[in-house]
Amino acid sequence: MAIGLIIIGDEILSGKRTDQHFPKVVQMLKQRGLQLSWAEYVGDEPARLVALLKRSFASGDIVFSFGGIGATPDDHTRQAAADALGLPLVLHPQGKANIQQRITEMGEEAGVPADLHSPENLHRLKMAEFVHGAELIPNPYNKIAGFAVREHYFVPGFPIMSWPMIEWVLDTHYAHLFNQVPHAEHALLVYETAESLLTPLMVRLEAEFPLIKVFSLPSVGDAQTRRHIELGVKGEPAQAAAAFAEMRAALDTLQAEYTTI
Repeated sequence: MAIGLIIIGDEILSGKRTDQHFPKVVQMLKQRGLQLSWAEYVGDEPARLVALLKRSFASGDIVFSFGGIGATPDDHTRQAAADALGLPLVLHPQGKANIQQRITEMGEEAGVPADLHSPENLHRLKMAEFVHGAELIPNPYNKIAGFAVREHYFVPGFPIMSWPMIEWVLDTHYAHLFNQVPHAEHALLVYETAESLLTPLMVRLEAEFPLIKVFSLPSVGDAQTRRHIELGVKGEPAQAAAAFAEMRAALDTLQAEYTTI
């Protein structure tokens, strides 16, 4: 089963904020023997967001979505998820109770009794309006939950909230997938060699070892580093080891200079 990532927000696309979620999700997955298959960035544009979610719901993938689940006019994710599925938004009873509990606690902290029926506090309940049939994702930071529907997990854009929520989803719902696919990766640096000279070798290795992928990351170098290509293999451990040995032998035949990393 593939795992995808959706990161939502005009502030990301405009450069006002730098995305931190992509590397963190990759790290969380790697720690559990899982891999990210795809990622998409999208702004706060309802039609585009609905179209993206229609595709991702149809994929059957596990999808983590960050951002846009607040209660301000630019938060469209909850409605977009509902529209993509053709389902209504409904006020989740436990989600409502969580928000009211948080409002009450904030009042106590400030020494002012909370008015749960004030316009601003009633508006906050929009953050508990989720797609019909959705389940809650607990938020340990402030109790205002995210939601899950059809293996899509929608969390806030704030890392301090969202990262523990995603870890909870992984450990609660997908522990049976952890470390199920053995994986190994081997790489080396090839110096002062044209990538075109190495391409036939890469093609041959992938044909000979169908359970691995060959990767090539060229670098033009700088004042401290010579021009080189990071060349490697990744995939099923036995085939990866055999392919890497064959790669080194082929480079020796080409008299290419390289170092293993």
